[in-house]
Amino acid sequence: MGDERVSEARLRVLEAITDSTLRELDLDKLFEVLLGRVRDLLSVDTVTVLLTDPGGGQLVARATRGLEEEVFHGVRVPVGSGFAGRVAQTREPVQLSHVDETTVVNPLLWRRGLRALLGVPMVAGGDLVGVVHVGSLVDREFTEEEVDLLRLIADRLAVGVHAHRSRAERDAAAVLQDSLLPGHLPTTEGWGLAARYVPGAGSGVGGDWYDVFALPGGRLGLVIGDVVGHGLAAAVVMGRLRSALRAYALEFDDPAEVLGKLDRKAGHFEHNTMATVAYAVIHTATARMDLSIAGHPRPVLAVPGRDTVLLEGVVDPPIGFTLAVTGRHTTTVELPAGSLVVLYTDGLVERRDEALDRRLEFLRRTVTATPAETACARIMDRLVGNHPAADDIALLAVHRTDPRADRR
Repeated sequence: MGDERVSEARLRVLEAITDSTLRELDLDKLFEVLLGRVRDLLSVDTVTVLLTDPGGGQLVARATRGLEEEVFHGVRVPVGSGFAGRVAQTREPVQLSHVDETTVVNPLLWRRGLRALLGVPMVAGGDLVGVVHVGSLVDREFTEEEVDLLRLIADRLAVGVHAHRSRAERDAAAVLQDSLLPGHLPTTEGWGLAARYVPGAGSGVGGDWYDVFALPGGRLGLVIGDVVGHGLAAAVVMGRLRSALRAYALEFDDPAEVLGKLDRKAGHFEHNTMATVAYAVIHTATARMDLSIAGHPRPVLAVPGRDTVLLEGVVDPPIGFTLAVTGRHTTTVELPAGSLVVLYTDGLVERRDEALDRRLEFLRRTVTATPAETACARIMDRLVGNHPAADDIALLAVHRTDPRADRR
């Protein structure tokens, strides 16, 4: 390819991928427009985009011009296997001048009659998002200039895919989080409940959650938890842990045993996952609370006529820290009339420019034996104020009504 033709081809490709109208297109339309342009610009017969699956171990056919069956059949190629898998594994261009079962794993490629293939990786933000490859029905050797042009096209497609996935994950995480937080808190005579959930500014939805549920025997289950990480992955793990904890809570009375079962489940099924959880069971008839803590900040207890305290007791390792931690502990606390218990995630108290001990002391002094809704409002006003927290905040308060106040 002569210098003038190279310059002209590069200019045409740059014009195609920088077209301002592309910014307004959704991902499907972007693929439709750009793949059509690629086929014309590089004079090829097929153009295909395969994207990495959520686990990153496979490539899934997502869009194509000339090999529609790949998408219709849901073709998957393991990373490291065959032509596209080798492109993904090496993150380098791969060119084939012979297409059959010895060089590719997808039979559709040789059945289509392709004689030459060129594939390049799609990388955005240092992450592999997929592979784009082009094919020719005639013998052909792709030039270095054509390889560079396909790289430019792959970079533009990768940016579009990355942006789409980021938006989709944020939206999905927000919907999932909303669906898993209690729509309303249980109404239990003699007990008032209130809660808050606020996503961190700039970090998106994460794995913080709270839960309240009625248990047999007039008991009330309270949960506050925080899965390490942010985004959809953390929210999905949070949802699974929440559901598992509820199931174990129906089977086992002791909070320590419930968290032990949850830890075993997480260690076996949720690899490389860690979460902090505090689980309390309130026996409403006797005003006793059993509490087990897995790496989570200690709840705050305010009792009328006494100093507010951070609850004592053993803080066991987080969920997922090791497989099936044994010997978890339960602490029993009496809740006199008028008592208030506050559970929270670390986003409420952690700030980069302040010592954690100082923030915890500020929280302790903020909490007084008031109704739950009043307490939540006061805590958020004093500890959050007009400076949004960088991390998610979940807050749960439970107040034992003073029966003497009810009779007045």
